[in-house]
Amino acid sequence: MRTADVLGGGGGAMDAAEKPFLMVVEDVFCLNQGRVIRLTGRIERGRVRTADEVEIVGSGGGPITRVTGIDACQLRLEEANAGMNVGLLLPGAATGTVERGHVLAAPGSIAAHVAFVADIAPLPEDQGGAEVLTGKGLDFYIHAGAVRGVVTLPHGMDALQPLHMAAVTITLERPVALEVGQSFAFRHHGRAAGSGTVTRLLP
Repeated sequence: MRTADVLGGGGGAMDAAEKPFLMVVEDVFCLNQGRVIRLTGRIERGRVRTADEVEIVGSGGGPITRVTGIDACQLRLEEANAGMNVGLLLPGAATGTVERGHVLAAPGSIAAHVAFVADIAPLPEDQGGAEVLTGKGLDFYIHAGAVRGVVTLPHGMDALQPLHMAAVTITLERPVALEVGQSFAFRHHGRAAGSGTVTRLLP
């Protein structure tokens, strides 16, 4: 069965379908005593077909493997497109460690990084924002996962105050799939504290 409309895909999803495949992993299920892994999530862009090669990108991500099945709304599909919520079946022995927040992507289309430059803006104080200092640890919410990271402010800046914006360097505790233009949120002491956009990836 081939359709872009199983879950209402259409419109803007048509443009996204022309880009390399990418799906953020939201849940992981082990089937048949671990011989098959079912990864669920929403396809952000591109399309995927049964037998396509995909790469698991993120901390401890596995090698390139092949999709052995696609399902959505209790239907087995041969192809799924951007905008659809699906489950992808992969051979368990070939996936390595995969968890929520990892990314399934067309091989070579996105890489994992620990350091990047981003424009960030703390929220107002009455909404949870607080000043950001160099070396301050924050919880960054990227894709569907959370990762601890440290901010380095531009040279000469002592603190980034709420409602202001700055280009900062962020170093994460573990690699995460990242690309320029990607948005994210961050928390401070468990409260929403601000948001940002990736502007440059660092080696």
